Amino acid sequence: MSDLLASVYLWIKALHIMAVISWMAGLFYLPRLFVYHVEQSKPGDSRDEVFQTMELKLLRVIMNPAMIVAWVAGLCLVATPGIIDWSAVWPYLKLAGVVAMTWFHMWLAGRRKAFMAGGNTLTGRQYRMMNEVPTLLMVVIVLSVVVKF
Repeated sequence: MSDLLASVYLWIKALHIMAVISWMAGLFYLPRLFVYHVEQSKPGDSRDEVFQTMELKLLRVIMNPAMIVAWVAGLCLVATPGIIDWSAVWPYLKLAGVVAMTWFHMWLAGRRKAFMAGGNTLTGRQYRMMNEVPTLLMVVIVLSVVVKF
């Protein structure tokens, strides 16, 4: 199995990068949709329905598959012999960042359900602040992998 992973390493790495880019795009855009949803519609109006459709499709069609592919490809990269220096700090820091990013993804999914139920309690300003979370996590993850401290 390790020979197979080593022989397709660059393909898996490319797939991982593409999946992460797609996932990040959704993580940046969904909180912004929530800002507009809160500020430009009321539960049950026609704009509410449009925002709910957009949020659902972004989450289900783009974000969820991208997250799954990013995780699977990432785990394949981790399983490839000689790629990870487990005595360094960076793999653990990256893992913490990815777990936090996954938690944030799930939190956004929960917020979408709150909108569907007409029970959103957060403001546009709060969603704007939460929109910075994936940026901070991305910085931690990228610096961990590139600088390898």
